Amino acid sequence: MVLKKVKKYDSLARFVSSEREQTGLSVSGLAKKCNLEENVIINIESGLELFLSTTVRQKLAKGLRVSLDEIKLYEKNEDYNFTSKEIIENLKADILFNADNKSYVALCPVCGSKLITRIAKLYDLEDNLILHPKARCTKCPFQLHS
Repeated sequence: MVLKKVKKYDSLARFVSSEREQTGLSVSGLAKKCNLEENVIINIESGLELFLSTTVRQKLAKGLRVSLDEIKLYEKNEDYNFTSKEIIENLKADILFNADNKSYVALCPVCGSKLITRIAKLYDLEDNLILHPKARCTKCPFQLHS
């Protein structure tokens, strides 16, 4: 007999927030325990991050004392064929080009719904600024991450 995992929460954000509170940790306490930046935990708990990198998932699971499968259960699934690489690259370029345009609305290449976009600012080893466009759909599991 195989037991199927049952979702207790409706999102990754609620799962992480609830598990953190059950362990008695603050956001900064969990960040320290997981060896992650505090803004990573904030972005997860606010719903900005719906799909985690393997490293973040592993650190978070260890810090919350949960299994990787429990975290994966709440992540949005990206196992679908959505569109061509050319369309994705054009979307990235549009997001970067319109970064300061408050009226710019990006649309999801999968379902056509509005995308929530942002620009991640990272620095390479030589302190050069690198801008990474990020986006997530308001309706489907599509997520753009560099």
